[in-house]
Amino acid sequence: MATINKKWDWVIDNKTSFWSHGFKELWSYRHLLGGLVKRHFLLYYQQTVLGPLWVLIQPVLTLVTYLLVFNKLVGISTGSLPPVLFYFSGIILWSFFSDSFTGTSNTFRENAQVFSKVYFPRIIMPVSVLSTQFIRFLIPLLMLLVVIGYYVLFLKMHLSLSIWLLALPLAVLLTGSIALGLGLLFSVLTAKYRDINNLVALGVRLLMFVTPVIYPLEAIPAQTRWIVQLNPLTPLFELFRLSLLGDGIVTGLQLLYSLIFAMLVLAAAVLFFNKQGDKLIDVV
Repeated sequence: MATINKKWDWVIDNKTSFWSHGFKELWSYRHLLGGLVKRHFLLYYQQTVLGPLWVLIQPVLTLVTYLLVFNKLVGISTGSLPPVLFYFSGIILWSFFSDSFTGTSNTFRENAQVFSKVYFPRIIMPVSVLSTQFIRFLIPLLMLLVVIGYYVLFLKMHLSLSIWLLALPLAVLLTGSIALGLGLLFSVLTAKYRDINNLVALGVRLLMFVTPVIYPLEAIPAQTRWIVQLNPLTPLFELFRLSLLGDGIVTGLQLLYSLIFAMLVLAAAVLFFNKQGDKLIDVV
């Protein structure tokens, strides 16, 4: 009797590797990714009175708070930019980073039951979280563009657009890459050690104060500015404001630093996540 050799597209076994999934396998789960993004987006606003309007209400309320506290009470200068535009731009980019980071860092803790019952590439879940946060980021970004238009047309604000506008996607892409990379690393750690989740929440709050969200980089004294510049997010926030508002301090070397950091962290995090992913099912 002749034997039929069957060549499988992929094989599920108990072995784990650093690079577990090929592009072909990930592409075959694209519809699952789309469904997860839709599910995450709906869960954010399910059983709420205002629904998706919270995407706009949250940054606006935060903006009002920043204007009252940091601009009026503390008196932090925003340089040549109007405080509304300066704070609003920092708020929406920081929210994108912090929500993406904290969301992906809880991957195993929040999806343990799903992971233990059905197989799919685990990396799909954190990518779906990042994709959802990106959609949420676009909505207040459009609102920011409307506010910028109002300042230019009615308040006669001079806005000099330059070639830096083309760097806007780069700032957002690298910010999301750092958030995803750090989130993947901490998702493994928080699955093994629950108390690290408290460290993540505290770390995100502290990180904001060494990121130019509520102050411009030029407001930091020159002798201590290096502390803020060690943060790989600093050039990205400056680039984000420079591309949109024409004001920011960033150099090619600083951008290269952020790019290398994002690539190394994301690559190491994906490899570590793939290697440890299946082993954590019994732990969580």
